[in-house]
Amino acid sequence: MSISKKIAHKAEAMKGDAKKTSGRATGSRRLQAEGRADQVKGNIKQAATKIRDAFKH
Repeated sequence: MSISKKIAHKAEAMKGDAKKTSGRATGSRRLQAEGRADQVKGNIKQAATKIRDAFKH
């Protein structure tokens, strides 16, 4: 997997964490939920990339 994809997946997870934190600070449950979803999506993509790389070598 290319390094740019790995960075994009990490950025997505970090974006989700930031959204979740700002939602918690403002009391917005919707923003917290969106942040959690983005964070999980990014983490899943990172895990899939690691698995693909493990079987590739």
